[in-house]
Amino acid sequence: MSPRRTDPAVGVDLAVDLGPVRLPNPIVAASGTFGHGDELAALCDPAALGAVTAKSVAVFASEGNPPLRVAETPGGGMINSVGLPGPGIDAWIAHDLPALEARGARVIASIWGRSVADYEAAATALKPVATRVVAVEVNLSCPNVEARADVFAHSTDATRDATRAVVDALGGAAPVFAKLSPNVSDIVAIATAARDAGATGFTLINTVMGLAIDASMRAPRLGAGGGGVSGAPIKPIALRAVRDVSRTHPGVPIIGTGGVTSGEDAAEMMLAGAHAVGVGTATFLDPRATLRIIDELRAWCARNNVARARELTGGLHA
Repeated sequence: MSPRRTDPAVGVDLAVDLGPVRLPNPIVAASGTFGHGDELAALCDPAALGAVTAKSVAVFASEGNPPLRVAETPGGGMINSVGLPGPGIDAWIAHDLPALEARGARVIASIWGRSVADYEAAATALKPVATRVVAVEVNLSCPNVEARADVFAHSTDATRDATRAVVDALGGAAPVFAKLSPNVSDIVAIATAARDAGATGFTLINTVMGLAIDASMRAPRLGAGGGGVSGAPIKPIALRAVRDVSRTHPGVPIIGTGGVTSGEDAAEMMLAGAHAVGVGTATFLDPRATLRIIDELRAWCARNNVARARELTGGLHA
């Protein structure tokens, strides 16, 4: 009788520390890709993920942008101009947060606004339920706002003001992660402004501004005109942003997001400096992509003699 073989992946410890929060694995559903609540839960068990970032909500309800909202781009990418539709923070707390909790999800709430006062009001509404979320993401960077001056993460001062408003409103009740835009000349300076304002860490990156054209119609393919490009084509941009910010702010927790479609992609993001890894566009192609990526990351670690996934963070050689 031959001896039983032990799968080396079984012994891999995938737990990571995201600032003060311990997650069972580093894979996080990115905001806008898992719905506001448990829409995908029947296909993908949220309790098996490191965390689920809910779709961004504001203090007010929003209808979002006109259709067409999503289109494919070359190289396995996607461009979207969804426009942050949502029920408003109070409705999200009343209905969507309990639905995620019932599924055993570790929830990252995500908020946005059109003014500093909007961010402050959304954070104030979240404070009474802050113990029910693992973090609050401050979405400063949605590229679906076509006027660049209206995107908070395109300005150090605006980033600082909005982040400070959220940090002060929460009063330490939950960690705060600033979600930043790659559509700037110096993302490190923007990250530093958020950190100076009290952000616990960063989500890097949001989508890259782009345009898709229907040549036969001589018009933009998306109803709002331009939109944000995501998926595999933007992974090198995300890796660079994560590495640059992590080198300037060593030890500050980062959720690295952008173009992750496999376990090896997740390992690359962590080597660049991420503590956790957001998965977004891959979920549109396969609702169970996050679960597959967890398994692939575990297998990758076993093959490469990595006993603890958290030891990958910042391990990129010069």
